[in-house]
Amino acid sequence: MMAGLIIREAHFPGRAPVDAYGDGGFRFADMSHRGSILCLPSGIYGWQPADPLALQPADFERLFAEAGDVEILIVGMGKELRRLPEALRTALKVTRISADPMSTGAAVRTYNVLLAEDRAVAAAFIAVD
Repeated sequence: MMAGLIIREAHFPGRAPVDAYGDGGFRFADMSHRGSILCLPSGIYGWQPADPLALQPADFERLFAEAGDVEILIVGMGKELRRLPEALRTALKVTRISADPMSTGAAVRTYNVLLAEDRAVAAAFIAVD
């Protein structure tokens, strides 16, 4: 008998530069993903923060699990730069991760450069249209 549709968590098991962004998603590693993404040393994951306008530490549980392998977090905040909320800044400081928020476009470019330099970088990109 045929099994029903299996839905798996969006995940690319590796590090890859982001080739394009916009139209509500991203292209990387000859694939595309609709929605926001979290790029970690363990791979690229589909990411849905509870409120993209008010990021919280709970949105970054997967990052905190890999904190020992990350020195810099690039945060693509969408079309416009916004300050990271205090609770998130505090949680990142405790784990010794330096965070740089910027627009998603600038964040993608910065992430790609740091990745090419083989830096201990992670990124959280909020999708833009």
